[in-house]
Formats: sequence, C-alpha cells, structure tokens
Amino acid sequence: MAITLVNPRGLPEIGAYRQVAVATGSRLVFVAGQVSWDADGTTVGEGDLAAQVERCYLNVATALASAGSSFADVAKLTVYVVDWAPEKLPVFLDGVSRAAAKLGGTPVPPGTLVGVAALDVPEHLVEVEATAVLD
Repeated sequence: MAITLVNPRGLPEIGAYRQVAVATGSRLVFVAGQVSWDADGTTVGEGDLAAQVERCYLNVATALASAGSSFADVAKLTVYVVDWAPEKLPVFLDGVSRAAAKLGGTPVPPGTLVGVAALDVPEHLVEVEATAVLD
C-alpha cells in the first residue's frame, strides 16, 4: 500500500479519522466531490443526512474503483455539509458506518469537514471528495 495512516504523539486520537497520511506512491487519483446521486442522477436520501453520507461514500468508492483504487489508497477526504452543527455528528457518523458496512471497512484517512451554506442543488446535504495515492 502507498498510504500509511498514523496518529502522532502530541495530537489527539480521533476515532473517525487519522491525523496524518504518509504517501509513498507515484500515481495520484483525484475524485471530484461526490453527492448522493444514483447512477441515473437521482438524489438518494432526500432530507436524510445519514443516507446521503452513505451514498456519497459509496459513490467515492465507485469512482476510486474506476481508477484501480480503493479507500485503502485515500490520503485525504474533504467533506462539505450544508448547515453543519456539532449535533449532526452522530447522524453523519451513522452514514459513514453504514457505508463502511457495505465497503467492508471504515474509511479513516485524514479528513476535513467544512460547513457550507449550500451545495449544487437544495436537496444535496453533503459532498465528499477524495485524493488517493497508488504505488
């Protein structure tokens, strides 16, 4: 694997992700922000943050697979959530857990969650983009 995930001493251990990803590969995969669309462009889970998070992560996995990659190769995730508030965290993590159950493992690369006013269309509540590194 080209990615080693670590939590260095002196930084808090966060269960949802690791603080640092060390990449040693030479091929980069950039996945555009994925929203909760199905293959036909229909929004999945309208009004349901957990369902949309799950679908976004599954869409990221599909995009990664098209490049011969997986979440094991992801060095960085960026997540944008409409009207973010800390009390939404359990619902957000439920969506991640549901995706992890389908993917066979919990994605824990370094990540940044950014609260935003809006995304591309009003029914989208979350968008996830990824950067992966391959050997």
